[in-house]
Amino acid sequence: MSNGPTDPGPVSIADRTGTAPSGRGFGVDVGGSGVKGGIVDLATGELIGERHKIETPQPSTPQAVAETVRAIVDHFDWTGDVGITLPCVVTGGVARTAANVDRAWIGTDAGALFAEHLGGRNVTVLNDADAAGIAEDKFGGGRDTKGVVILLTFGTGIGSAILQNGVLLPNTELGHMEVDGKEAEHRAASRIKEENDLSYKQWAKEVSRVLERIEDLFWPDLFIAGGGISRKAEKWIPLLTNRTPVQPATLRNTAGIVGAALASTSRVAP
Repeated sequence: MSNGPTDPGPVSIADRTGTAPSGRGFGVDVGGSGVKGGIVDLATGELIGERHKIETPQPSTPQAVAETVRAIVDHFDWTGDVGITLPCVVTGGVARTAANVDRAWIGTDAGALFAEHLGGRNVTVLNDADAAGIAEDKFGGGRDTKGVVILLTFGTGIGSAILQNGVLLPNTELGHMEVDGKEAEHRAASRIKEENDLSYKQWAKEVSRVLERIEDLFWPDLFIAGGGISRKAEKWIPLLTNRTPVQPATLRNTAGIVGAALASTSRVAP
């Protein structure tokens, strides 16, 4: 990698049948309520020591968030490359959307901004769901699966990540795909279950319809279900009726950090 920001592009995370990237990496996961980071063992996907978390500044402007990211990196005295997630579509290092962060992010060259605040070091910026997908595919629910793996995070909306044999197709927005006249996330996000007081059986029917639509388009080998509701996977995953196997995410709150660290040390296509 050259100095300065890099574009995640189609990220390939090591050799699925060989050795994972050696050494350590550093990842920062920027969310609407908290910014958290840590050092990652790239061979195991485990955090080395405790993660460090700081509340997301309000308003969550680019400058304020960049200063928070710098504080987290400085906390660990980390001097190497850094991977950073944003709840945004990110192309060429530039944030194109903003979800749960200040809308001033839209159009911001996030890669350049973070590189400036981190002393010009190598920075890789990517979408938060993509980072989680990278981590889960390598070390979590998809670790033993070859082929196409799709991560879906069920929360306020539905985030998504698509990988084929460890190679990420960045910035997929499957939550906005229309399913029977509604956006997928307006049909099957966990928020919909809560707002409409749906039973797990009722909600699983909506999730199944969304999964069926996605699998008709992409024919995945595995779905990974993330988001907070994945902690109660035993209550709803057995109720799904789609044909593709569904596994719950396993890395929980560390997935974004781990995925960001992996992306920062991987070969990145131009």
